Amino acid sequence: MLYYLLVPLAKDHIVFNVFRYLTFRSFMALISAFIISLVVGPWIIRRLRIAQHGGETIREDTPERHRTKKGTPTMGGIVILTAIIATTLLWANLTNRYMWVVILATGGFGLIGIWDDMTKLRTRKGLPTRVKFVAQLVVAFAVLQLIFWQPPSVWLPVLAIPFFKGWLVNLGWLWVPFAILVIVGASNAVNLTDGLDGLAIGPVIMAGAAFGVIAYLTGNFRAADYLKILNVRGAGELTVFCGALIGAAIGFLWFNCHPAEVFMGDAGSLALGGAIGTLAVLTKAELLLPLIGGLYVVEALSVIIQVASFKMTGRRVFRMAPLHHHYELSGWPEPKIVVRFWIVSFALALLAITTLKLR
Repeated sequence: MLYYLLVPLAKDHIVFNVFRYLTFRSFMALISAFIISLVVGPWIIRRLRIAQHGGETIREDTPERHRTKKGTPTMGGIVILTAIIATTLLWANLTNRYMWVVILATGGFGLIGIWDDMTKLRTRKGLPTRVKFVAQLVVAFAVLQLIFWQPPSVWLPVLAIPFFKGWLVNLGWLWVPFAILVIVGASNAVNLTDGLDGLAIGPVIMAGAAFGVIAYLTGNFRAADYLKILNVRGAGELTVFCGALIGAAIGFLWFNCHPAEVFMGDAGSLALGGAIGTLAVLTKAELLLPLIGGLYVVEALSVIIQVASFKMTGRRVFRMAPLHHHYELSGWPEPKIVVRFWIVSFALALLAITTLKLR
């Protein structure tokens, strides 16, 4: 909204010209989302605490010591969603189609998460897995239609291969199921990681920063040509969304750090994972996502390995899955697990950015 209000004033005074710049609006989005999170956070947390009446919000498949967190309200992802969407609408150029794709994806997955969280408060079990999965597929399929049917001069359903300049695989109509797999997979991977105070939100900050850099470079013709990466016209505007994502995540971490005042719940984890997956698809960085979100991939794989091993051999590979619970049961303090996982996530995000030069 501010974009339309202030940019036209640049013809009258040069000071307003700064609102044209992506970098300025991205940093302002970061700061705005951070402030909004801090301002609305306490009010939303109070409302959640009253609404949930100290009900059970701890998953059944967690270590016993998590029972000490009973009564901590969940659905704190509403704080994140409020900050991200409000800030993006405030600072972004809303004529950009990609902005609406990522906004609708984030909001859609967030609504599924809220639905699941509310169901858990009533039944302790949440939505049936099949229902939740189908809802995710529907949201992902719907938002992808906004870009798939664009003219070839605007959008190509291609897959960019890292480390090789000019290596593009045209997937045709197969791009849609592939992109759905990326988005839904990312959403559920973040959801599985959300098990300790601050664990899931930290890597979101790293991923948001990485995709902010990638979006800016991908959307800039000169930078893309220099780095020999695919230029996606208009993708640079996603940098503003990444700024809002980072600011909202940092603001939420204020309340979610150990000991947490609120849990993000599926309202936050599904939305954030959906946002990260959508950013990967829109910036043609799908094959970099397993590196940028490497921590989420490892957590998801630990669950898959645990289930497969138990069904095939009757034995467990880990003491408990996802992986962070394995380290909990090994005696690691919760803050140590969280910080060490953050360090790994930070290193992987940096590594992913450096690969842009390796062409």
